[in-house]
Amino acid sequence: MKKNRLTYACALLTCAAVSSARAFGQDKAAAGAAHNIVRAGDLKWAPIIKGCELAPVSGDPAADGAAFVVRIRCMDGAKIPAHWHPTDENVTVLKGTFLVGMGEKFDEAKLTPMSAGNFVSLPKEMRHFAASKGESIVQVHGAGPFKVNWVNPAEVIPPDAPPGAAAKLKP
Repeated sequence: MKKNRLTYACALLTCAAVSSARAFGQDKAAAGAAHNIVRAGDLKWAPIIKGCELAPVSGDPAADGAAFVVRIRCMDGAKIPAHWHPTDENVTVLKGTFLVGMGEKFDEAKLTPMSAGNFVSLPKEMRHFAASKGESIVQVHGAGPFKVNWVNPAEVIPPDAPPGAAAKLKP
């Protein structure tokens, strides 16, 4: 009787292990079937401020708590005024030289150059600003919502502003 019970228990454990392995294999296969390749040439760029464009790569940046990836492309000399985000921001430079500074106001003396491959993590609500030396592309990832709160909205130059508009906005 004890031998039968032991055999029965071993058989149940074996069935459970096989079932778990199959279920795990199916989950893994289902997850693999949902992969998404994004080619750089297929990105849809939209202007955000004068000299900079944004393209969504993955996820929904506006969704609360959802993972997202976006890219920002800036032309030479573009300046991103001081701003902050309600969530952590993680930035990797993919191309060019991207300069980042911390503070409530854009200050060229506080800019730190970052070249391709460099990474910076900015905690939520940290005031920061940026500039581009040559064309640069950065990849930003985090958990949404990805919102930009300008420290001084009057410093933001709209993407369609005529040449020289920056001079008109400076005090």
